[in-house]
Amino acid sequence: MNIVDPNLRADDGARVSLGALLGVGLGPGDPELMTLKAARLVSEAKIVAYFSKRGKPSHARAIAARFIAKDCEEIALAYPLTTEIPFDHPDYVAALAAFYEESAERLALHLSFGRDVALLCEGDPMLYGSFMHLQTRLSSRFRVEVCAGVSGMSGCFASARQPMTWGDDVLTVIPATLPREILAQRLAATDAAVVMKLGGNLGKLRLALEDAKLIERAIYVERGTMAEEKIMRLTEKRDDDAPYFAMVLVPGAGRRP
Repeated sequence: MNIVDPNLRADDGARVSLGALLGVGLGPGDPELMTLKAARLVSEAKIVAYFSKRGKPSHARAIAARFIAKDCEEIALAYPLTTEIPFDHPDYVAALAAFYEESAERLALHLSFGRDVALLCEGDPMLYGSFMHLQTRLSSRFRVEVCAGVSGMSGCFASARQPMTWGDDVLTVIPATLPREILAQRLAATDAAVVMKLGGNLGKLRLALEDAKLIERAIYVERGTMAEEKIMRLTEKRDDDAPYFAMVLVPGAGRRP
């Protein structure tokens, strides 16, 4: 899995190999939904890295804990902030950019010495994943491999036992961070929807669903596939509190035999 540094010449007198960055998708939360490949990569890893909220344990590490070797070196990457200020605030953008730069260089130090690093990722690494921010910063210097994971939305579909798309239904994935008016437009223009990144946006999303006349079809799923799982019609949820690991499903009702 190591590669040779392309900048070295034959007369450098030594063969120097670079490590590979492995983005390992862990699935939506239930460790049994990790793929066989993900379990193998984690169990073989000499170095694992994972993101976490500052002062909190890593959810990604908790999913993969049973597969992490006792002698494995661990690198915790703690976000400087998450929902404390709006995502589009200049201070938020600056803090996260600096964090991803620093995290990339922490991993680059190991990669430059020929050590592979398995970066643990909830869900699928390429779907709204923090892994992508490190991939873009490191892929020009090191080899990057990606192990696909079961997406969080797929886990929620299954937990809710909810068919999402029939026949020709179009499914749209929408971040709840969008303005109310745009949320309503996107919802009204699709056959089925998954709304992610709820956090403090559930009240706004509820209004957007009412605007789009879809509130009766909306299903709220919190911590899908996990032990603390909650599933209900959104109309039955009496408050607008929603954690990061929550989403709203709007199932399609399209063509079927």
